[in-house]
Amino acid sequence: MKFNAERTVQRILLAIAFSALSALLLIALFIFNEGLPFIFRYGLKNFLFSSDWLPREGKFGILPMVEATLWVTLGAMAIGAPLGISVAVFLTEFVPRSVMKIVKPMIELLAAIPSVVYGFLGVMVLAPIIRDHLGGPGLSVLAGSVILGIMILPTVISISTDAILAVPQSYREGSLALGATTWQTTRMVTVKAAKSGIIASVILAMGRAIGETMAVIMVAGNTVRSPHSPLDSVRTLTANIALEMSYATGLHRQALFATGVILFLVIVCLNSVAMIAVRRRMGSR
Repeated sequence: MKFNAERTVQRILLAIAFSALSALLLIALFIFNEGLPFIFRYGLKNFLFSSDWLPREGKFGILPMVEATLWVTLGAMAIGAPLGISVAVFLTEFVPRSVMKIVKPMIELLAAIPSVVYGFLGVMVLAPIIRDHLGGPGLSVLAGSVILGIMILPTVISISTDAILAVPQSYREGSLALGATTWQTTRMVTVKAAKSGIIASVILAMGRAIGETMAVIMVAGNTVRSPHSPLDSVRTLTANIALEMSYATGLHRQALFATGVILFLVIVCLNSVAMIAVRRRMGSR
């Protein structure tokens, strides 16, 4: 029997792909198996919309942590998304390609920095500045938003840059030939043509911000209460799981897995929307 190297390699790669997918499915099944029974027993409404998180008393309302997660995530997007998109536009349209090829990989290296380092900088540098100049404890929604806003920059910049570079050069040349300036061409033609890719980068960055744990634990303050100001200390959903899972038992443990179910579904939805946006961009080319 003749040995077919190409087919063998294809089968090996297929097996690796299926093993990765199987691992993901097993993780999802484990989380749902542990969390869904609690949601059905306790009630989704009571779980999501109750403000009392008192495990010793059998109260498992995650509303304050849902609100905290939304506040911190939206704050991070308000900081990171405009800055990341602006940097991507600047790198692709207003600097030489030789400079972009140097700067872009350097920016992407920010994603390799451990989140605990960002958290440490937030605790030692950012929190004291907030406390001294704006008031409050320093460890707050604002501190978490700023740190996460910095952490999502590589995602927004990298994907947005690739989306803008994918716009055909003929679009730019046609606009310039009609008398538009470079800025008008960038704003009205290039960015609009790359809109779906840019939106995908923002959505993926949002999923990154929602799922971040260590940096948020260090800089958000970890107080279980609904935020009323950016200077309030809060605890996000991921931080709550990380802080309490080590000693949780019984219903308390199941409630933390149920929180993981909620986070899993939210991130899957965000990633699905991002994939749809990317496919639309690829289909429109």
